[in-house]
Amino acid sequence: MSGLEPFRRRLDFLDGEIARLLGERFDVCRQVAHHKREHNIPMMQPERVVEVRERYLARGAEVNLPPDFTAALFELLIGATCKLEDELIAEPTAAEAEASER
Repeated sequence: MSGLEPFRRRLDFLDGEIARLLGERFDVCRQVAHHKREHNIPMMQPERVVEVRERYLARGAEVNLPPDFTAALFELLIGATCKLEDELIAEPTAAEAEASER
């Protein structure tokens, strides 16, 4: 009745897409963590963090997002994905877990 329903439907759809894309991003980060672990690559790659942060800020500016929002979103994402990578890299492998049970 207020005329907001079409906007709300669009926002609901976009929220679903954002969640789907974030899930996909986290899946890729899980794959990265396993690759780093298998190849003994350090979890933290500072130059990559700088590169991704700069790209986030530039893309946010291109689509008219407030810079403080874009920076905060990046920090939240990088913090969560670094934590995820740390946890996955630190997990014992199946062989390690089996050996510790003996």
